[in-house]
Amino acid sequence: MARPRKPLLSRDRIVEAAGALVDAEGLEAVSTRRLAAALGVSGPSLYNHFRTKDAILEAVADAVSARVDLSMFDAVGGADADGDGDGDEARRGDRGGGARRDWREALHAWAHSYRDALADHPNIVPVLARGPGRRPAGLRLADAVFGAMTEAGWPPAHATRIGALMRYFILGSAVASFARGFVDDEAAYDPVDYPHLGQAHLLAERRREVDEGAFETGLTALLDGLSLQYEALREPRA
Repeated sequence: MARPRKPLLSRDRIVEAAGALVDAEGLEAVSTRRLAAALGVSGPSLYNHFRTKDAILEAVADAVSARVDLSMFDAVGGADADGDGDGDEARRGDRGGGARRDWREALHAWAHSYRDALADHPNIVPVLARGPGRRPAGLRLADAVFGAMTEAGWPPAHATRIGALMRYFILGSAVASFARGFVDDEAAYDPVDYPHLGQAHLLAERRREVDEGAFETGLTALLDGLSLQYEALREPRA
C-alpha cells in the first residue's frame, strides 16, 4: 500500500483540534480520547507529539499568544534618543517620519491586540494566566514589552512591574463579561432592594458597548498613571 502524501498527524493539527474543543466546551473537555476521535487517529499516537494533555493545552495557549501583534514595540524610542539629556521629543514620539513611537502609544495598541486575541478564545485564559513558562510566543511577548519599556527609559524594575500590571489587567478583562453578569429581566432588580440598579437589566443587550468601554476607560487610567510616574522618574535627570 502506498504511503499517504501527508502525515495523518502533526503538532499543528493536534493544536488546532484541541483549540477548537477548548473554544466550544472549555478546558475540561480536552482529553486524548476526544482529540483522537476528532482527528481520526488512535489515542496513543498523540503521545508521539505531546507527552501530556497539559502540554497540548500549553501549545494551544501559545498559539493564541502568537496572534498578538508586537510590531508596535519595534519603533519605541529611547528616553534620551537625541543624546542631550532632553527626553521630551522621544516621549512625544517622532511622528514626522514614523521612526519612533511613544511607549504609551505602543502599550495602548498592544493591549487592544492582546485583548482581541483573548476575546476570540476566552476559555484558554486560565492557562495563559499561569505565565509564559517555556512557551516561545509567550516569552517573545514578555521580552517585547520589557525591552520596549527599558528602551523608552523605564528602569528595569519598573518595566517588569508594567509588564505584570498590563497582563493582570488584560487577562482579567478577558475572563468574563461584566455586562453579562446581569439578567435581562427588569423584575429581577426590585428598586426596594436595589435602588440604583433600575437599568441593570439593559446591560446584557449592550454588552459590547459596556465591556469595551470599560476596557478603554481602565486602560486610559492605567496609562495616565504610568505617564505621571514616568515624568517623576525623569525629573531628577532633567
